[in-house]
Amino acid sequence: MLEPAQLPGEDFRLTRFSHGAGCACKLSPAELRTVLGLVQGLDPPGDPNLLVGLDTADDAAVYRVRDDLAIVFTADFFTPIVDDPYDFGRVAATNALSDIYAMGAIPLMCLNLVGWPREGLPFELLARIIDGGAAAARGAGALVVGGHSIDDAEPKYGMAVVGTVDPRAVLTNAGARPGDALVLTKPLGLGIISTALKRDQAPPALMAEAVRLMTTLNEGARDAALEVGVNAATDVTGFGLLGHLREMLVASGLSARLDPTRVPVIDGVRDLLAAGMVAGGTQRNHAFVDPDVDWAGLSRDEQLLLADAQTSGGLLLAVEASRAGALVAALGRHGTPAAAVIGHTVEGTPGRIGIR
Repeated sequence: MLEPAQLPGEDFRLTRFSHGAGCACKLSPAELRTVLGLVQGLDPPGDPNLLVGLDTADDAAVYRVRDDLAIVFTADFFTPIVDDPYDFGRVAATNALSDIYAMGAIPLMCLNLVGWPREGLPFELLARIIDGGAAAARGAGALVVGGHSIDDAEPKYGMAVVGTVDPRAVLTNAGARPGDALVLTKPLGLGIISTALKRDQAPPALMAEAVRLMTTLNEGARDAALEVGVNAATDVTGFGLLGHLREMLVASGLSARLDPTRVPVIDGVRDLLAAGMVAGGTQRNHAFVDPDVDWAGLSRDEQLLLADAQTSGGLLLAVEASRAGALVAALGRHGTPAAAVIGHTVEGTPGRIGIR
């Protein structure tokens, strides 16, 4: 196995080969809505065993195969968000696994998804990416059992993941109740840092912290959520905190009040934000949620921070207010010390968010 120092082509910077970094390269929520509105035949038949499908924009599909067993299926891939190929593989795999954890499930098997410029980058770099993905999968107790690759002008990597869950214990984004506390398990700012990296403006220490967060599995967050008992869950990735909160609120038929002063943010991110390190995906996220948010005078930079396109971010959990303290404590015990209560749900127009 090649060690990082032995890699050929050390002058290659993976992020220079991508138009967008990580989950910021996704189609925007508005674009995705347009596409899905034009597609015909995606609505599944009324199969009672399909517990979670397309209708609530949840993190993964869930299908019951027995009274005590359901399978969970998801896929996620994106362009390079870091230059080190091994770290890129770890980040992409951790991000894909996050959808499984957001459903309260256990990852079981993974398939690699690869796009690679056969004439543009050494295959040794791709091998290191796949090694990194395999390491993340092993850390999650999952098997990598194959995959698919294509020749692509832009490098891309990710995974399709299958997991298992008890059908009676599935976490979804549709179960929030009025008065629930909203808990975020990882700090924001990953999209801002990755944008700074592409522009050669990311301090090494800040980049190292971003990699640490993006390669931290949400396994502990899932365990804490199941231990305390939460009403709803979703992971925070490319659509930003506000985008994924909005999806949860629409699915649950609720509004929310958010306190931006309580939202955890990576130290140093606001300096990068003030310097203009904002991804195009974050701008599109902001434009999408803007009609549904009462900003209450919040500055433009702080608005963009709440819409920042995360890659391998944390979980957003809705829990009874009386259990919020217990959940934050459990998250700390399970290796998620930055978790914080950031707001609460209220009755109102589904998807509406008020900033206080």
